[in-house]
Amino acid sequence: MLLDHLAVAGETLEDASAHIEQALGVALQPGGKHETFGTYNKLLGLGGGLYLEAIAIDPQAQTPGRTRWFDLDRFEGSPRLTNWICRVEDIEASLAVFPDGVGQPIDLTRGALRWRMAVPPTGRLPFDNLFPALIEWQGDLHPADMLQNSGCRLRRLVVYHPDALTLARHLGALDLVVFDTGPAALRAEFETPHGIRVLE
Repeated sequence: MLLDHLAVAGETLEDASAHIEQALGVALQPGGKHETFGTYNKLLGLGGGLYLEAIAIDPQAQTPGRTRWFDLDRFEGSPRLTNWICRVEDIEASLAVFPDGVGQPIDLTRGALRWRMAVPPTGRLPFDNLFPALIEWQGDLHPADMLQNSGCRLRRLVVYHPDALTLARHLGALDLVVFDTGPAALRAEFETPHGIRVLE
């Protein structure tokens, strides 16, 4: 299992994008629409096979016949870093060893990209939505390889949770990911062209 990308949610895509751009001092690139969930995004390449996405409900999309991923149906308030997504080679095998509630695989597409993602029926992941969402990419295409170099690099992702030790035991060691006890939250530290910046 490898860290794949981070998601910043907002009540609007403009809000989520502005939150990232103000924090890191760089502009996002166009993403696309996720018709299955009625959402859309913008992206930022982070190097090393990682990327960052701003995501929100698409006001022009039809209401999906399912709960949206990343708990977006219940999102409100200021834009913030809400989810982290980990890449696995066999999503069914990974789900078999993780706690209940991580979700069931759903086949998804966006343009030429193809992937499977585990999404809980409620849209909300275990550990107060701080368990990583699981993704299995199909084929050789990956968003990180399609993005321009932003000059930003992830230094570390800190996952705060009152039961952080249990969460860490479930997941094992992950490059760039640190678990710490505290109120449920995510904090990402980046090297940017403007120095060290933090996104929460």
